[in-house]
Parts: sequence; structure tokens; C-alpha cells
Amino acid sequence: MVANVDRSGRPGSKKWPASLDLEALAPAGWRPTPFRQFLLKIHSRCNLACDYCYVYTMADQSWRSRPMAMDRRVLRATADRIAEHTDQHGLDRVKVILHGGEPLLVGPAYLGEAVTLIRERAGPSVTVDFTVQTNGVLLDQTFLAVFRNLGVRVGISLDGDATAHDRHRRFANGRGSHAEVTAALRLLARPEHRDSYAGLLCTVNLGNDPASTYQALLQHEPPMLDLLLPHGNWSSPPPGRSADQTLTPYADWLIGVFDRWYGAPVRETSIRLFDEILHLLLGGASATEVVGLTSTSLIVVETDGALEQGDTLKSAYPGAPGTGLHVSRNSFDEALRLPSIAARQIGVQALSGQCQACRFRPVCGGGLYAHRYRADNGFQNPSVYCADLYKLIQHIRDRVTDDLRPLRYAGTGSGAKRSPG
Repeated sequence: MVANVDRSGRPGSKKWPASLDLEALAPAGWRPTPFRQFLLKIHSRCNLACDYCYVYTMADQSWRSRPMAMDRRVLRATADRIAEHTDQHGLDRVKVILHGGEPLLVGPAYLGEAVTLIRERAGPSVTVDFTVQTNGVLLDQTFLAVFRNLGVRVGISLDGDATAHDRHRRFANGRGSHAEVTAALRLLARPEHRDSYAGLLCTVNLGNDPASTYQALLQHEPPMLDLLLPHGNWSSPPPGRSADQTLTPYADWLIGVFDRWYGAPVRETSIRLFDEILHLLLGGASATEVVGLTSTSLIVVETDGALEQGDTLKSAYPGAPGTGLHVSRNSFDEALRLPSIAARQIGVQALSGQCQACRFRPVCGGGLYAHRYRADNGFQNPSVYCADLYKLIQHIRDRVTDDLRPLRYAGTGSGAKRSPG
């Protein structure tokens, strides 16, 4: 059995999930889910100073003591561990996310080397898909040529028009970054680079108008939008999220975008949060940890080689993502045996009593794990966005139900009526 550890790595804490008994899960048939997503923090610093960044402005400040760039020895060890993991579990396809900080700060040559090395070590029987998540400021034709040649997809962070984006996404001197980001997007949208365009990531800001924000994002013709709730928890609530659960500012903002998106005469783009909720409402499974009960399949490798959980946990407390493992000494399978990882793979068993009793449990799934944290008891709580998620899911369900209701009357013959149930 894995020893219980507290948030500083010392034995003895019973806060969730340190109290999780893995031996008790085995007789019930639970087995770890292998990792299929590997997030590499190849550069730990950033050329922007976004004031809401969970890496630099929130609880975990471990970036200060880590090397700026991932050493090539760490990169080679990571490539070997990915190959080892795919071989042990018979995986034929995995995803590697090149992340930071700002990953483009390592330069195009290093990025090309990393992609080539990891694919070579994985071997011809394993498809390794690559995505780089960037603020876009440094993206130019040189980077794009590398990404096009190697089949790397590019996601860019953009929060709307110039006013909306530059509220938070600024350089250290206070100057906004919108002009540089939109210039990069014009390059990425060119026909020769279009296949590399993964989509846009937008952090929800209650000070920005939802419809205007959506319209500004659409101008860049993204294949996908990812609307990200600001990171926070019960002990450090996100901006505008009060303890009053009758207030739902984030649901109201998201519903403003949903109604515009859902009511469009043609599908303008994919919005991942809405697509996932719709899929779950119709009986499917989620492909993201933001909603639903899908097991986590992601592991992070920091610039110094430390293995960590999802980096959004940096918003909870110092050391929250830590595992005590290192890519040069430990396999990814060893991480799978930690209570902190298992807690994000056991589905409904990891939920609080309130979440287990909720009618939208299969759809919400408790929300993003990092958003459940409370200092006095750990992570076995509803999301700090519980009220917002409930209202959003209810609204989407009602819209879909209204659209499907006429179909339930079709074919009943001679004006016969049926209850919509």
C-alpha cells in the first residue's frame, strides 16, 4: 500500500486523497488507467506577466527553484519513459503537450529535436500526436515551418478583442499583447499552416461581455474554442465567485455564449465545454477532466524532471501537484500507484456526498479536480463553481429537450399526443 502523505510530503495526513486506501479498491475491480497524455514543461518562464496565471501568481511557486529550460538529459529520459509506458500497456497512440511557461522560448530547433526524439524512441508502432500551447507572441514563420513539417498542432491563448485580452495578458511593463497575438493568428490561419491550427484558449472574465468576446474570437476562425474558468477553490475563490450559492455569475456569462453559439444557423466552431456537456447529456463519455467522470490520463514532467499531476493544482497550495517522483528514477507506472493519481481515476467514488446525490452527477462529475480544494479537508468537495455548473448544465439540458420534444410526437399518428417525459 502507498503511504499516506500530507501536502508537504510528510507521512500521516488523512486529508483527501491521502487517506485513499488503494488496497481496498483492488477487490472491487479497480485498475489504474495508463497515461495517454504527457505534458512537458519544456520552459518554466514566460515572456508575459498575466496577472491571473496559476503558475506564477497562485499558491505553488515552485517555478522559482526550477531550471528555465528542460535539460536534454531530462528530455531523453522522458522520451525513454514514454516509450517504456506505451510498450508496457500496449498503447498505439499517445499525445504530448509542449507547455510552459512559454514553450516557444526554447527556440524552434529544440522543439523540433524534442518532437523527433520522442517519436523515434516510441517507435513506428506508436503514433505520437504533438500540440504546443503558446501565448503566440513569438510565433513566426520559422516556428510554423517546423510545426508544419512535423505535424505539430498549435493552440493559442486569446481572451477576446484588444480591450478584453489586454486586461490581464500583458508584458511585464504593462503593455498589452493583443497586437502580437493577433499577428501570429493571421499567420497560423494561412492555408499553408491551417492544418497546424488547434484552436484558441480563452479565460472567462466577468468584466468582458460574453457575446462580444465570442464574436472577437470567431474572427480568427478557430477550429475549436476552449473556455477556461479562472482557477480557484473554496479557500481561494476565483474572481467574482462569492460564497452565496444563489449567485451564478459564471453560468450567466457562459449561457450568454452558449445561446449565441447554439442558436447560430450554422456551426461556427467547436466549443469544448459545451460539446462535452451535450455529449454527456446524450449518454456519452467525456474526453476532458473539466466535466464528466472520465479517468485522468495525464502526467506532467517539469523542467527539472519531476513528475507531477495536472499543473492546475498549482492553484491549490504549495506542492499540490507533486508526487515525489522523478523521470530519471521512476517509471510512469509508479505514479499510477499514488493515491493522488488514483483519486482522479476512480470516478464517482472520489466525489463528495453532495456530488454523489446530485441529479447532474454523471454530467458535471464534480467539476475540475483543482476547483474542489478546501484547506481543512482536501479535495473531496463539490467544485467551487458548483452553482454555476448546475445552472449551465440545466440550461443546456432544457435547450436540448425543447429541440428534441417535437421528435417525440412524430409518428404517433392522427394527432395522437405523447408526454415528453
